[in-house]
Amino acid sequence: MTGRPTIFTQELADKICERLADGESLRTICSEDGMPARSSVFKWLGESAGFSDQYARARTAQADAIFDDILEIADDGSNDWIERTNSDGENIGWRENGEALRRSQLRVEARKWMAGKLAPKKYGEKTQLTGADGEGPVQIEDLGSYDLARKIAFALSGGK
Repeated sequence: MTGRPTIFTQELADKICERLADGESLRTICSEDGMPARSSVFKWLGESAGFSDQYARARTAQADAIFDDILEIADDGSNDWIERTNSDGENIGWRENGEALRRSQLRVEARKWMAGKLAPKKYGEKTQLTGADGEGPVQIEDLGSYDLARKIAFALSGGK
């Protein structure tokens, strides 16, 4: 085959969605030989409701794969420490590898953000609204127009 495929096939759609669900990015997938350009995939998404649904499910599954990546990165301490040696090459202690720790933190934060965007109900930031005391539900007061106008006028006058 010469060039990139531009015609939609279910076989290509299945390959793309399987790899997305495994956590790969669309950019990585589409950069390989035999795979369509990202622009073709985006075009197919607009043209095929079936592929669009399949792609959406793959992206949701991708959030779970990304969550697994977060656990692996957080649990991997193999590069957290660097051996300190003297001029003879003998170990004289260990020091924290700040660069590796910062990189791991960045990798975790980027993946948390992405998982939250792909599956917001499952991995997104939770916003909780509470009443004035910090507990219980927000109380909603239904005012008539006269009472509402009085409260607005009071607030605008600076409470005087």
